[in-house]
Amino acid sequence: MSSVPVTTWSLEQTSPADLLPAAAPDGEVRIVRAEVPSPEFSRFLYASVGGDIHWTDRLGWTYARWQEYLERPGVETWVAYERGTPAGYVELEPQDDGVVEIVYFGLLPAFRGRRIGGRLLAYGTARAWDLAERWPGRTPTKRVWLHTCSKDGEHAMDNYLRRGFKLFDTKVEPEPDVATPGPWPGAYPA
Repeated sequence: MSSVPVTTWSLEQTSPADLLPAAAPDGEVRIVRAEVPSPEFSRFLYASVGGDIHWTDRLGWTYARWQEYLERPGVETWVAYERGTPAGYVELEPQDDGVVEIVYFGLLPAFRGRRIGGRLLAYGTARAWDLAERWPGRTPTKRVWLHTCSKDGEHAMDNYLRRGFKLFDTKVEPEPDVATPGPWPGAYPA
């Protein structure tokens, strides 16, 4: 199996005041928390958003692994819907000492380039900052961070910077060049 060099950038916000607003998308877009842990729905979002940009780390997860992860206190999935159709998601995972990672963020290919991503990222980041309000006993958020890489969409880094995230680390590592099926085999053009 061949490998390709992948650059990974880590970005952070260290205060809620760092978060910059996004322009409103055209059309009817709602962002709703998926409150019932659903491995099927979460895997659908993961595969549909990440298929064409080669997200592979969770493809082998079993149903039980998905369930265990989604039931962890503080893990939240927020989904953007356009006219009732899932358009993308942001997944939050609290870590130690008031740190929240935006573990996954992205849009299904048909919804990219329509300003939905900026709104979803701003909304998800705001939810990371107020996570402790929804999960009593959690340390208030002191830092929100995420990573993006050279495989992600062409507008990903610009969106993060426009929302007020600051770069704090860059790594280049080889990764296996793996084809991903998307939401179903053959979903994306060759």
